[in-house]
Order: sequence, then structure tokens, then C-alpha cells
Amino acid sequence: MPDQPSDAAPTVDLWSLRPPAGSSAAVAAEEAPIEEEAPRRSRRSSHEARTDWRLGGRTVFRWREGLLAIALISLGAGVLLGSLVAAVWDSPWAAASATAIVWIGMLLPIVWAFTRSRPIGLLRVRAIDVLYGVVLGALLRTTQGWIEGLDGTPAEWPGLVQVGGSVPLSSVIFDVVGPVVVVPVVEEFFFRAVVLVSLYTVLRRPFGKLTAGLAAALGSTALFVVMHGISGAADVSGVVSLSLLGLVCALLVLLTGRIWGAVLVHVVYNGSYLALAVLATAMT
Repeated sequence: MPDQPSDAAPTVDLWSLRPPAGSSAAVAAEEAPIEEEAPRRSRRSSHEARTDWRLGGRTVFRWREGLLAIALISLGAGVLLGSLVAAVWDSPWAAASATAIVWIGMLLPIVWAFTRSRPIGLLRVRAIDVLYGVVLGALLRTTQGWIEGLDGTPAEWPGLVQVGGSVPLSSVIFDVVGPVVVVPVVEEFFFRAVVLVSLYTVLRRPFGKLTAGLAAALGSTALFVVMHGISGAADVSGVVSLSLLGLVCALLVLLTGRIWGAVLVHVVYNGSYLALAVLATAMT
């Protein structure tokens, strides 16, 4: 009987299809998974990299609701304790001590925040920050004088407190050194670093960068004005001038991502007032 053609598929030796060991095809097959994983890791690491705190990231991970709550509690405690000291302590150093207590209330959250993490880019210094400080600080001081004269009476010249014809040491420390050296650094790092950055970080993802920036600028400025209002700058011209100062410094931090421009604006703003006070005191 003649052989019938079979429908069964011929047997194939799979081992015969494997590239011989040491060949280029075998080497490429073994190295292919490694070559696929490397780009994936590089893409992931580049996605996580941050060059600015406004983009989020690990450097502002702890600058959120918890830090904001600590800052507000510390400021409130400092203001209350300072007011109590000024009210019950009958001493020439009472007002100065009350001011120092408020400074400490702002300084504690600053130290706490920066020992935990430093928002990337916030502490950078650029030469243009000096230009911002001089121009904007002088412009804000000129605007403040113009606002005070809107009621028809010229703005009063500032002056230093004198006792017995001389300026006491407490006035030198808290009316000269404090406003030009201590206050700009402490207040800007508290209101425009701790408070503003925390608010912005909390609101950026749910509401977007623009809304978060506006809310952070307005919120930090409102707190800045309220704190000064409690300490005595409650007249209309003072509120307007402080609001302008707070908004300009807040926008400067948000637009540049750096804090030192705002600090220098505050230094020039306070320093120009002190220069006028020294001049008026010398003339009298």
C-alpha cells in the first residue's frame, strides 16, 4: 500500500533556532531588558527633580498646614505675652521687651521650619535683588509720605525719642538697629517665607498656581497688617502703606522665587524712615 501524505506538522527542533552562545544576537537578547530599564529610570529621576520651591517637591513637603498652624500660634502667643508685659511692667524697658517678645514669637517658627527643610531656590541671592530693594523700597517710602498728605496736611517728620537731650540705649536698639537690621529679616522670613510659602504649597495643587499665589500674597499681607495694627499702626494711611509694602514684597517673592529682594525692600523702606528721623532729630 503506497504511503499516504501526512497532515501532521513536521517536528521542529527549537534548540536549533537558538543563536549560538557568544554570538552577537545572543548578547543583544540578553542585554535588551537592561537597555529598556535605564531610560525608564532616567525619565523618573528627571521628573522628580525640582529647581524651584514653586514647583513643589520634597523641600516644601513639610511646609504645609502643620507649619502654618505653628506659625500662627507662635505669633499669637508672642503678641499676647508682649502686650501683657507692656501693660503690667512699669519700666522704661517695658515697650522694648514687649517688642522683643513679639520678635521671638516670629523667630521660633522660622528656625523650626528651616531646620526641617529649606525650600529650593528661596535663599538664592542675585545682584538684581539689590536693585529691587533700592528702587521699590524708596518708591514705597515716597508713596507713604504722599498718602499721609492726602488729607491736606503735610506729613510729619519722624523723630527719635530723647531723654535728657540724648537718645537712650533702648531707643538705639529698638528704634535704630531693630527696624533696619532685625525687623526686615524676621518679618520677611516669617510673613513672606513661612506663611506665604506654606499657603502657596497647600493651595497649589487643588486650585492652581495663579489662585494659590494670589491667596498666599493676600493672606500673608493681611496677617502682616493686622500684626502691625495691634502694635499701634492702625490709622488709615498706615494701613494702606503697610498693605502696599506687604503686597510688593509678597509678589516679589512669588515672581522671583527668592526672599532676599523682599528683605532689601523692607530694609530700604525702614532705613529711609530712620534717616529722616535722624535728620529731624539733628535739626532740632
